[in-house]
Amino acid sequence: MGKNLWELIYVTMMILIIVEVESSLHRVGGGRYTWNSDVNFSDWANHQRFYSGDWLYFGFNRTRHNILQVNKSSYEKCVDSDFIFNITRGGRDVFQLLEPKPYYFICGRGYCLKGMKFAINVLPQPPPSAPTNLASTTTPLIPSNAITAAILIFTFKVLLV
Repeated sequence: MGKNLWELIYVTMMILIIVEVESSLHRVGGGRYTWNSDVNFSDWANHQRFYSGDWLYFGFNRTRHNILQVNKSSYEKCVDSDFIFNITRGGRDVFQLLEPKPYYFICGRGYCLKGMKFAINVLPQPPPSAPTNLASTTTPLIPSNAITAAILIFTFKVLLV
């Protein structure tokens, strides 16, 4: 085999290692429509592990509740007027955790004071070989083997040309 072919195989293998990452969907509160005042969100969040790239799903009554991403100070004081991002769209909303850092979420309209808030610490993606603890309230979104198959097909087409 020629030098270029080995370089192509090496690059392909490196890409395969990089893309072996799966995102998870976390149903906030543990159910389909659990963004409400009957759920202990701190307890729920403490039993989850969040990684960059994961998604949060909020199911709620949009006429009563909203979801705001806030800073730590606003989270601690339940201040809903100076939010970072209003996640609220239609009552079945998602938010992607793009960076490994702390995130703070509250419900405005007075519900934060009733416990409708949670803070999470998002971790960097683990190495592909590291086992991840996906709780029953998480759902894999992108199977890594689908991406792997596409890359392998591309590589074989290049080799055959």
